Amino acid sequence: MSDEESPYKFDRTAFQGMTVEEADNYQRDYRNYSVIQRLEIALYVTSIAYNFDINNPPRMDKTLFSKEKFS
Repeated sequence: MSDEESPYKFDRTAFQGMTVEEADNYQRDYRNYSVIQRLEIALYVTSIAYNFDINNPPRMDKTLFSKEKFS
């Protein structure tokens, strides 16, 4: 889903610098959203932050991980 097709709009002007205390007190009310909607919003914001297509996210490089059987 490209930015034009997304139901969400990422407003880069909506953010402002604030202290840690102000950031701690500021919280958007997401309780009215379903879990699925919150995950969709998180995926959308992540795709914007890391500049990848939301329908084609980057694959995880599994060669960096190894697995062992614990006895």
